[in-house]
Amino acid sequence: MIKVLLKNEVEKEIEDNSSAFSLAEKLGNKLAKDALAAEVNGKVVDLTYTLKDGDQVNILTFEDEKGKDALRHTTSHILAQAIKRLYPSAKLAIGPAIENGFYYDIECEHVFTAEDFDKIEQEMMKIVKEDLKVERFELSREEALKFMKEKNEDYKVELINDLPEDAVLSFYKQGEFTDLCAGPHIPSTKYVKAVKLMSVAGAYWRGDSNNKTLQRIYGTSFPQKKLLDEYLQRLEEAKKRDHRKLGKELKLFALMDEGPGFPFFLPKGVTLKNELAKYWRELHKKYDYVEIETPLILNKKLWETSGHWYHYKENMYTLQIDEEDYAVKPMNCPGCMLVYKNEIHSYREFPIRMAEMGKVHRHELSGALHGLMRVRAFTQDDAHIFILPDQIKDEVIGVMNLINEIYTRFGFKYTVELSTRPEDSMGSDEDWQNAESSLKGALDASGVPYKINPGDGAFYGPKIDFHLVDSIGRQWQCGTIQLDFQLPQRFELTYVGKDGEKHQPIVIHRAILGSIERFIGILTEHFEGKFPTWLAPTQVKILPISDKFYDYAKKVEDQLKAEGIRVETDYRAEKIGYKIREGRNERVPYLFIVGEKEESEGTVSIRSRENGEEGSSNLDEIISKIKSEIANRSLV
Repeated sequence: MIKVLLKNEVEKEIEDNSSAFSLAEKLGNKLAKDALAAEVNGKVVDLTYTLKDGDQVNILTFEDEKGKDALRHTTSHILAQAIKRLYPSAKLAIGPAIENGFYYDIECEHVFTAEDFDKIEQEMMKIVKEDLKVERFELSREEALKFMKEKNEDYKVELINDLPEDAVLSFYKQGEFTDLCAGPHIPSTKYVKAVKLMSVAGAYWRGDSNNKTLQRIYGTSFPQKKLLDEYLQRLEEAKKRDHRKLGKELKLFALMDEGPGFPFFLPKGVTLKNELAKYWRELHKKYDYVEIETPLILNKKLWETSGHWYHYKENMYTLQIDEEDYAVKPMNCPGCMLVYKNEIHSYREFPIRMAEMGKVHRHELSGALHGLMRVRAFTQDDAHIFILPDQIKDEVIGVMNLINEIYTRFGFKYTVELSTRPEDSMGSDEDWQNAESSLKGALDASGVPYKINPGDGAFYGPKIDFHLVDSIGRQWQCGTIQLDFQLPQRFELTYVGKDGEKHQPIVIHRAILGSIERFIGILTEHFEGKFPTWLAPTQVKILPISDKFYDYAKKVEDQLKAEGIRVETDYRAEKIGYKIREGRNERVPYLFIVGEKEESEGTVSIRSRENGEEGSSNLDEIISKIKSEIANRSLV
């Protein structure tokens, strides 16, 4: 008998030579039925993997991201097998699992279009119903090359030749189909119950424009048809909420050919941005931050000290001033280090919390640009907190409280991950152990559920990442808390301790909204453009029934403006029904309709975005209600 350790740190005794699947069976029929792969000592493996004494084991299902990847990786093989059945002369390149699906790169004389998808999907489902066992085997380099040359798979031959001499050459077989693959895979094709091919695009072999263009077929798959239906429904909902479409309709921002990746914010977009910044500043004052502003352009020496000149230069915009090299800042951290270094600090001042709404520029590839979600110029809501070693836990809890207050204000739920030391880390074992235990202690003390993400920390320290969940269930990585022992060393930061000697502070890097531009994109899709009253660029729109009531409309407008409410009046000579429809399409929280009755009674007829027709109201009463919504920053 041997003992293995489960993810809840419970020991389980099993027989020698037991597979991961055997363990799943011992843990329960439902788990065995849902199991797709296993994670053993941090590595994802097939369920056929033989367990050893002392192994740490986690059985993966579709609920786990790595379980999803295993199912979708196998589905990419099912796609390749279907293509080879339908188009035998096709040559296969690579087919990985990706976020929300998979793809396979193919060389084929036939040009694939969406019209081919139904036929390919039907062949894929035939393969699923054949319940083909997915089996792993290994070959020597010589055997592997011979095998793939016989199959006329040129791309596989190239991959084998480029692998290191000592690489394990593993293959996966399902029925008549065999592919070069590191795995892992699910046990059988039958586990894939629902498949949908999504699109086809061109892709250079190995991403090199000098190589041949292949056809990349994208798809997704699920272990239940119901899950596929729900996913497709979410996609349709996401199309309706696309921030690029809504941003144009609501006149928030423009993307112009004159500045690819450099968004133009229009008056209403600037109003929205300013309201976010106002709220951000109020909260940071409440949490005892000071705000700083650092230059947009700084010289080469700074970026050499920070390490960016050597490790990030290809993403930076550089220039020369007075024959000296400079760079536009891609991040705010180094400038903040100089602000700290500008004066001598005592341990009595700590923690020192410096916040900055800093504009940064990064050279993104044109193909990666996407609305406000991926741009070349954006504003980061950065903060750098300088602390003593014994302040880590309390400060991290304070940042988590601030993050929670902001995210819940917008109605976001969120998940939390603790990312630990990567292989290419800097710093001592003692520093890392202290940092990781401090972050873990803060998370445990907060009571917030979290997952460990082994080896995914920054090279200079572990981090806590926050993933927002929007109104249609999508996740967005926004907030982060990172511990850094390295930048203070590089910049030779010090403080005077109790002993009168100089010591090095620890820095917490922290962002909450992340990129303000991206956060506006997320908010636009989250609210479907129906921003809460306090955030809405136009809070009230006045709709006079005809030109006879323009004077009264102007009087109402002036009264609202005097109370600090953002208001517009529609003076167009259009029918009132048309004006109401336009106001609703603009997602304005309140429409005030004014005519003869309203003028004579000193009232307005209200249509709210939330409740529809609300009848007439005294102007003072509705102003009081709206001001209360704004003051409380309510979600309505």
